[in-house]
Amino acid sequence: MTVSIIVLSGGMDSTVLLADALNKGISTKALSFDYGSKHNDRELPFAAAVCKKNAIDHQIVRLPFINEIFSSSLLRSGDNIPEGAYDEPTMKSTVVPFRNGIMLSIAAGYAESVGAESVLLGSHSGDHFIYPDCRPEFNGAFSQAVFLGTDRKVKLSFPFADIDKRDIGDLGKKLGVDFKLTWTCYKGEEIHCGKCGACDERKYALRFNEGLDETEYEF
Repeated sequence: MTVSIIVLSGGMDSTVLLADALNKGISTKALSFDYGSKHNDRELPFAAAVCKKNAIDHQIVRLPFINEIFSSSLLRSGDNIPEGAYDEPTMKSTVVPFRNGIMLSIAAGYAESVGAESVLLGSHSGDHFIYPDCRPEFNGAFSQAVFLGTDRKVKLSFPFADIDKRDIGDLGKKLGVDFKLTWTCYKGEEIHCGKCGACDERKYALRFNEGLDETEYEF
């Protein structure tokens, strides 16, 4: 049986990706990263819980150097998280330089080590504007590099690259995902703030304006 490694943050997108893979009968292992983001402590317990529920092997890789030497408002060492729509220029401060490149490299090495044939990442079309390591050009080039660098053993896959977060939310609901057991807010406080760009995207995805979003928000 072929095995796929899912990069699982504990957020909406990766949790739906995991549910979709399981629904398709794909054998999976999950890899999460503690890299010092403000919301890592809120996300990771959800990632661990969904893996335990589904009896999935789950590894958490700690990357403290990212918080220590990288610059981003998303990190504990960075400035405050901006508020406003996801596509506003201020949200670019939340970019963690080459984060996906680093994580995908580790996931590819792990995949080759355990005999997995692919690595799945839940980045989507709504990420393209802000995050350069979520864009189709990056995905294609990095996929080729990983394929060659693993002696053609490991492929990268981005199943949600051509859909947006609302499509992911709708798919998750069809698959029975409990979104209350996922985390999105970049601020990482007790409840979702409801004002940052990530919360704005979550509201859009879960159809907040239609009364279908069960998330508890501060605002």
